[in-house]
Amino acid sequence: MQYRRRQMVTIDDIARIAGVSNTTVSNVIHGRTKRVSQKTIEKIQQIIDDHGYIPNMSARALASSSSKVVALINHLDPQKSGNFLEDPFHSAFIGAVEQTLRESGYYLMIRTIINCDDLRAFLRNWNVDGLFLTGVFQEEDIYSTLSSLETPVVLIDSYLDDYNQMINIGLHDFEGAYLATQYLIENGHTQIAFACPPMRKGGVVVKRLEGYKKALQDHQIPFRSELVFEREFSTTGTTELGTMIAKRKDITAIFATADVMAAGIMAGIQQSGKKVPDDFSIVGFDDINWCRMTHPMLTSVHQDANIKGEIAADYMMKLLEGESISKKSVILPVSLAIRDSVRKL
Repeated sequence: MQYRRRQMVTIDDIARIAGVSNTTVSNVIHGRTKRVSQKTIEKIQQIIDDHGYIPNMSARALASSSSKVVALINHLDPQKSGNFLEDPFHSAFIGAVEQTLRESGYYLMIRTIINCDDLRAFLRNWNVDGLFLTGVFQEEDIYSTLSSLETPVVLIDSYLDDYNQMINIGLHDFEGAYLATQYLIENGHTQIAFACPPMRKGGVVVKRLEGYKKALQDHQIPFRSELVFEREFSTTGTTELGTMIAKRKDITAIFATADVMAAGIMAGIQQSGKKVPDDFSIVGFDDINWCRMTHPMLTSVHQDANIKGEIAADYMMKLLEGESISKKSVILPVSLAIRDSVRKL
């Protein structure tokens, strides 16, 4: 059986069928409809639907100098490997960004870079309207490159001295860590470990360590550097940390700066024949969906990944539309989601 291939319809064809000018059709396709009657808009849209017209995105980009593409850049440490989308928090955040952009007619591109040369090469090869980046540091070459761009940039969780023309969407990291540590102290714990990924000066983990230290100080509990454990985000690494902690007699509780790390530590503790919270209490950070699926369910510092993504995308749209924004850093609230992983001593 032979099938007839549908012939590609053009703007000229649509204009001829509708009995209007090519300019009118182009205006409807591009959303410039202030001077077009509703009846004509509906007529053109119906013809487009009936004939399966697909606009040439490359031609549109050249004509408008806008690609309608916004890139989310993941900066990967060259000494590390892995898929950052495996973290449920990142997945939820990116999903919210994509949905918000999509509803505004934009597309999201995801790209991982190793260094500033990668970023420059990406910008040379792709015409993107805006950039999202997470965890940018003041001393990095990437910061100076971003500061020189005319392209709108929205940063996520970046503690900088000067945001220049960029916008940052951050979190009360210090307060979240303080809440978690204080909750453990209120439940009778004074020997509290701090578990985190490798720290960098000016990063969110350092802010969370400061919140942990402040809670200890306010309750006259000495800070012990030997109870700070830095591990990579990996199933093996975090589980091994839990196995090691299970052997310690000088720890009754753990504050982990990410739920993924907390889940791995819990697994290691339980594989060692110990129990959470009977032998060790634990609090995580992020309040991802996993917290309700661990056994016991994990107490965690709550931040809303979906709202964070929506706000980041909303600010990107404001920048793309040329809106002047005086507030350079938006700091979102945290709260404590209390479940079953902490025992009162």
